[in-house]
Amino acid sequence: MSEERRIHIEVPVLARVEGEGALHLRIEDGRIEHLQLRIFEPPRFFEKFLEGRAWHEVPDVVARICGICPVAYQMSAVQALEDIFAITPDPWVRAMRRVMYCGEWIQSHALHIHLLALPDFFGCNSVVELARDHAGEVRRGFRLQALGNDLIALFGGRSVHPVGVRVGGFHRAPDAERIAELLPRLEAGVAEAADLVRWCAGIAMPDDQQEFVSVALRAEDEYAMGEGRVVSSTGLDLARQDYDSHFSESHIAHSTALYSHLDGQPYLVGPLARLNLNHAQLPDSTRALLQASGLQLPSRNMFHSLLARALEIHLALVEAVRLLSAPPAFESAYQPASPRAGIGYGATEAPRGLLWHRYETAADGSIVSARIVPPTSQNQARMEEDLKQSLEAFGLDQHEDAIRLRGETVIRNYDPCISCATHFLRLGIEREPQ
Repeated sequence: MSEERRIHIEVPVLARVEGEGALHLRIEDGRIEHLQLRIFEPPRFFEKFLEGRAWHEVPDVVARICGICPVAYQMSAVQALEDIFAITPDPWVRAMRRVMYCGEWIQSHALHIHLLALPDFFGCNSVVELARDHAGEVRRGFRLQALGNDLIALFGGRSVHPVGVRVGGFHRAPDAERIAELLPRLEAGVAEAADLVRWCAGIAMPDDQQEFVSVALRAEDEYAMGEGRVVSSTGLDLARQDYDSHFSESHIAHSTALYSHLDGQPYLVGPLARLNLNHAQLPDSTRALLQASGLQLPSRNMFHSLLARALEIHLALVEAVRLLSAPPAFESAYQPASPRAGIGYGATEAPRGLLWHRYETAADGSIVSARIVPPTSQNQARMEEDLKQSLEAFGLDQHEDAIRLRGETVIRNYDPCISCATHFLRLGIEREPQ
């Protein structure tokens, strides 16, 4: 079909997603013949910014990559540098890093559920509209988000771009009085998170079954957050330093984000992938909520990501209470580092999914090279695959506004952080005239 016979439609804009981009469709004979999820934001060059920096500057620099997930970037970076410097974090540092990570999961998931995703399922344009009929539930969401922020600030000094993390541990341990003040709120938050899970489980979701590969970290004795091996639903089981042996990144002409593939195929990272792979390692109380929800795992419906995030909020609060109530003994908040030349790797689970870092250092510990693979770029190919299947199942004869809303809702399942992925939504549709 000649270009002149196609109809091109631009429908602005994608709301409730961090970053800027566009979805372009070409529809022929009732099928999507061409789909592009275009990302406009320019590369941010954080990897180049790190070159030549002193090793101790890295945690504060990478925290600036994302205002919502700074802890993930810091934890992956210090893990990689500790790998080079032969530092094994002591039990207290490991436990408190997990607590800080819990804070990030709580605040990010609570923000996404209430401000970004839930309005889609109640016919609302924003959380303001949602609050007119569900004020109590929205207030609960804000309380949960505040708890997560306070947990991050407990260790980081502040919740946005925290500054308390260092290679080897923390600059200082949190005050016992602050922990004592926070614990009752966390315990109350566990009950509120359970109510959130039950509410989300009762929301009608589209039945959109698709086949996809789930990828996440897996730890031996806990639901993986800050450490673990890279596993998949197809049987992959790798140490973090072997990530490159199966995962690859490539440039796509229509996007400033890199596309990631597992052995040449798209794959999913994030809450639903984690739940699919690691649900047996949930705490007993969270697993009971999962069973009561009726969600059957592994799930092949990306719309179940909403419930997965609610379950992970509950898990994170349960873990934070457990670890802060009886923390391991410690003598110092950090181990001193002895910089040296080498290559190190870090892999943790950001709220949006697997985050992988690789650093090479010179003899004085300065950064020779850095590579950061964020979860949004890992999900990019899967998002396009999901959009094609979901929109065709939804019906391409629908009005453009309805197609746009369904496309936005699908994209919001992934909670993409487009700004982080650039190393949404104008919608353009081309139709064959009837």
